[in-house]
Amino acid sequence: MPDSEAQFVDIARLRIGLYIHLDLGWMAHPFSLNSFKIRTDEQIEIIRNLGLERIRYDPARSDAAPLTAAESENPPPPSAALTPAAESPEIQAKRARRERLDQQRASLAACERQFGEAGKQFKQISKQANTSPEQARQLSEQMIGSFVDDLTGDQEAAIRLLSEKTGEEGTLHALNVTILSLLLGKACGLERQAMTDLGMGALLHDIGKIELPDRVRHLDDHFNHAERELYQTHVSQGIALGRRMGLSAPALLTLAQHHEHADGSGFPQRAKNEKISPAARIVALVNRYDNLCNPANPAQALTPHEVLRSLFAQQRNHFDATILNSFIRMMGVYPPGSVVQLEDERYALVVSVNAARPLKPHIVVHDRDVPREDCIVLDLENEPDLSIKRSLKPTQLPRPVFDYLSPRKRMCYFFERGREAASGTPP
Repeated sequence: MPDSEAQFVDIARLRIGLYIHLDLGWMAHPFSLNSFKIRTDEQIEIIRNLGLERIRYDPARSDAAPLTAAESENPPPPSAALTPAAESPEIQAKRARRERLDQQRASLAACERQFGEAGKQFKQISKQANTSPEQARQLSEQMIGSFVDDLTGDQEAAIRLLSEKTGEEGTLHALNVTILSLLLGKACGLERQAMTDLGMGALLHDIGKIELPDRVRHLDDHFNHAERELYQTHVSQGIALGRRMGLSAPALLTLAQHHEHADGSGFPQRAKNEKISPAARIVALVNRYDNLCNPANPAQALTPHEVLRSLFAQQRNHFDATILNSFIRMMGVYPPGSVVQLEDERYALVVSVNAARPLKPHIVVHDRDVPREDCIVLDLENEPDLSIKRSLKPTQLPRPVFDYLSPRKRMCYFFERGREAASGTPP
């Protein structure tokens, strides 16, 4: 509809049946399309929460006129004429699919917004750590408190793969380690205060690196002896900075021990497992996982499936056995970001794993007949005839499949709330 013919409606006058146009960027709203016909009261509620005062609509493509000023004060109940019972099975199926897409887009957009805000806050913490250490601690406590609030309770939490463009590279590692550490702490049954201390230690585990030259902030196998020693000073630098910030003793211990190994081969104290705090054991494992998935040189990155296999087969002596087993169970055999082939030979990307149902991930399946933007995320728990045959490297995918699934070069994780936890032992 040309702008010259555009008609606008106040947000308060929206009703089911209006065909509307959202003049916003794709990431600014959770819907699959910018132009669509309003089908549910939930869609109206979402639109009203976008912060707009009015939006464009198309009278010719609408099934109803906007509410009158009087009606907007006391809106009528939903129209029975537009209920699913009045629709053909084909229309009902199409509407249900679109609603599922809207829900998926809304959930992903909410996770990405939260991750983006957390990234901005972490950058502020890093800037203030030296100049205003107490304020940096307060900002950290606010962030971790919010995460712990969201994770505690009876609802399950799923590990969600985010879009590669989400967040900045400088904040990616700290937030990945924080999110996965808190999820692992929850899986290990930590109480709230222990979760808070764990989150603070995870978020700030590398805070000492802000004192290092850029060239030695990421461990490199080609470091000489002097460079390796300089890199390792980030632990003592972090402890000193953490003390100035007023961190708790458990959080400081995590900063001090996040490079220690259960077999005594870590640094700086070569402490063995019984001398390493439970929180530090968690952060050490998650830190290693993320460094292997997201190395400084992307060409050296392993797939999430390869990392878990390496941690268990080649590096398990470095980590607490109970925590490693809990981590592998939590991440699932095929962690978010894994490229897989199904038993029916189709290809898929794992985008979410429910910590309580690790063998039943959520996947996006390659389908030539369905546009990428319209693909549905399948929950394998609800697909008894669909199972994963094997994990693949992204380079093993045919080019059209690679373009469709868009495997991530960087793994970026957040959590999303799931259903109420089931009673008894999860499957």
